[in-house]
Amino acid sequence: MSATTMNKPNFKWRVIDIAVASVIGVASALIYWLVAIVTAAPWGVLEAVIPGLAGLFNGLWLFAAPLAAVIVRKPGAAIYAEVVAGVLEALLGNQWGGLDTFAIALVQGVTAEIAFIIFAYRKWNIGTMLLSGALSGVGCWAYSFFTHLQAIDIAGSYGIVYLITTVVSGTLVAGLLMWFLYVGIAKTGALDKFASGREVRGLN
Repeated sequence: MSATTMNKPNFKWRVIDIAVASVIGVASALIYWLVAIVTAAPWGVLEAVIPGLAGLFNGLWLFAAPLAAVIVRKPGAAIYAEVVAGVLEALLGNQWGGLDTFAIALVQGVTAEIAFIIFAYRKWNIGTMLLSGALSGVGCWAYSFFTHLQAIDIAGSYGIVYLITTVVSGTLVAGLLMWFLYVGIAKTGALDKFASGREVRGLN
């Protein structure tokens, strides 16, 4: 059975589900924190070239949710991992502060989760992952505009460019890249305790 099939969902969380989703959240938090530091200067450069172009970096803050969802395959996995990542990133210290980081993480987790809700947690393939990454990008963009960029015309050139770049980044990084990361990890046998891992290795 391949990882692209539709399966009957099992909504009951196990201890291992919580543990793995937590590990994904923690690891993502460290990466998110480093990304904030590394992209600070390049962000300004891209914005100077084309306002809104820096949205291409946003996918680097969106990947915890789709990755946790496709591995754990339980309702709320995307939200849980993204919120854990956001809370820990805030505790590490960033320019946005605790409440703001928690809020945007929650929005990004919820919008990423929508992709799996649409298919009633039955379809786990690259298409669903791409949709999850894209929707998380929409959530990131919307939160930014409705909380920090109200003075900018949402339908103007900046709003449109920032939407496009953020969605593209979310699709490619949080969706496509995380799909291949998940498959790569599953092939090692590390995910054999999950249906997601056994599917990739043809053990189901």
